[in-house]
Amino acid sequence: MKALNRTTYPEANNYNFKILQFGEGNFLRAFVDWMIHKSNKALETNNGVVVVQPLEKGMVDLLNKQDNLYHVLLQGIKDGKPVQETEMVDCIMDAINPYSDYEKYQEYILNPELELVVSNTTEAGISRIDNEDIHARPPKSFPGKVTQLLFKRYQHFKGDEAKGLTFFCCELIDKNASILKEIVLELAASHELETGFINWINNSCTFCNTLVDRIVPGFPRDNIKAIQEDIGYEDNLVVAGEYFHLWAIEAPLNIREKYPFDKAGLNVVWLEDMTKFRDKKVRILNGSHTALVPIGLLSGYETVKEAFDDKVISAFINGMVANEIIPNIEGDKKNLGIFADEILERFFNPYIRHFLKDISLNSLSKWMTRDYPSLFDCYNSNGKIPAKLSLSLAALIVLYRGKYNHLDFTINDTKEHIEFIQNEWENMQSYKSLTAAILSNQKIWNTDLSSIEGLTEVVSKNITEIMENGIQSAIKMAQ
Repeated sequence: MKALNRTTYPEANNYNFKILQFGEGNFLRAFVDWMIHKSNKALETNNGVVVVQPLEKGMVDLLNKQDNLYHVLLQGIKDGKPVQETEMVDCIMDAINPYSDYEKYQEYILNPELELVVSNTTEAGISRIDNEDIHARPPKSFPGKVTQLLFKRYQHFKGDEAKGLTFFCCELIDKNASILKEIVLELAASHELETGFINWINNSCTFCNTLVDRIVPGFPRDNIKAIQEDIGYEDNLVVAGEYFHLWAIEAPLNIREKYPFDKAGLNVVWLEDMTKFRDKKVRILNGSHTALVPIGLLSGYETVKEAFDDKVISAFINGMVANEIIPNIEGDKKNLGIFADEILERFFNPYIRHFLKDISLNSLSKWMTRDYPSLFDCYNSNGKIPAKLSLSLAALIVLYRGKYNHLDFTINDTKEHIEFIQNEWENMQSYKSLTAAILSNQKIWNTDLSSIEGLTEVVSKNITEIMENGIQSAIKMAQ
């Protein structure tokens, strides 16, 4: 079998460097780079990418070994039918580790052709650290690297307004690019950088908040040999993902015209304000996932599809979305229903093993961000506790016990929260007192959930049903 590189695959294109990408992981390669590749082909654009490894240890050596070529394998359901697509992505021109090749990295950040910076440095990447040195080679944090990058460009091009950069941040936090800009300006001020530089950031650089959506399990280890045989190359960087994709970007008109991904047939949505769109996506997709996790795990299922193949569970989640989530989202209800149908269709994807235990990470804060707003709005609108959302909370409290019937669970969350909940279970006097103690813990929820009239009673009743008659019985009672 042939090795994969630009000699064995001479059809690969050579594009002009215009995009600097912080992050070399599976998601960016199967999402942003795939989109750039598709756009280059469909619109005959000439956008080449240089990948920067944001941490000292990473995988740019593997990328360079294959001349930055790799395949994206997409599988999913579209209009009720299975679809599959395999694409060779060739838009990455180089991949560098700034910790071992800082000089080359500096050449790229000072390249006059650079226009766009894309990032996915994980949720922890856009954050403040103590004693950040923006003059280090390179700075430790991502915001530190961006501050240095921009200051060097500002100095090198003598404040030329045309040499400012656009940022598309893909980190899974709200207002990702706005927070990045905020920290960059803080670092500029704390390092007493000149006022002209701060003005240049504000006037010549554009920080675009984005929201990304595609499930990317990554390297298909279980069937990689068969995939390599099919594509005809020993590609050790194949990345598998679902067919569905969505990229919502807050950007002014000139940025939309410069990067017309939507005109390449891609599901890219340009917005002036992300707030309503994010609320819709977070409540329907992420809220469904978070509610499904404890119910699916307590039912003995491992993956989203296994849980959703259970008709009782799928009916429960569909009913929750239709009756408890959509009515409390601003917008046309018919369009929201169509959006929800597209989202929930993905749960049946037979090709993606989306493990519930992976989604369960930090479920307490996820439930508050994704499901609590819908529960609270339901209560405010009709004075009643929604049956399904409250059951998801009860199931979550049972899951954090760490064991249920013959099942044992490894809980990944804030240590003190886990210890508190499990200690309450061990010393429980009654399900109602257990529920009251947990719901009133403001360190867990950042509010006193027990102050919502009737919530403690409903959740404790659900916990009692789960523990005494089983999760399936509790689901049926909430229908």
